[in-house]
Amino acid sequence: MKTYKKLSFTDKIRCRNRALWSTFILMIVYMVFIVEIGGGDSRIMTDLAHFISRVLFFGGLIYILLRIRSNKKLLQNKLLLKEKMLAEQDERNQYLHEKSGGLALDALLLCMLITTWTSALFNMAAFHASFALLLCAVVIKSSLYLLYGRHIA
Repeated sequence: MKTYKKLSFTDKIRCRNRALWSTFILMIVYMVFIVEIGGGDSRIMTDLAHFISRVLFFGGLIYILLRIRSNKKLLQNKLLLKEKMLAEQDERNQYLHEKSGGLALDALLLCMLITTWTSALFNMAAFHASFALLLCAVVIKSSLYLLYGRHIA
């Protein structure tokens, strides 16, 4: 028995925007919380940790805002919305995403980003370990995507 109703693509985009705004707010709250408990002490952070923590956090905020803006443009232009829907429903794109790790690896990358950012603010040993694992995961995802992308015509 289905307990959900099937959403139109327009409704999915609206839901994505709500989720993005929620994520944006949670990131700001998380940043304030981390600062309040004493994270980000420049006396213990290396230059690499300082740089990476800033890139991950502020890059994430900028990415979220750009996605929201892009989604708003899609909602205003029906032709762009239809093109985006067709691109997301394209079997080749879905196959490449699944073969390169799919949703599970995407969720793992997000968790690793949060872990790397947080550890950069508190513990340098943990930061270096989580940053190395994050780089490995990104290389694996990218290589699989490129590998399968070449073999699928």
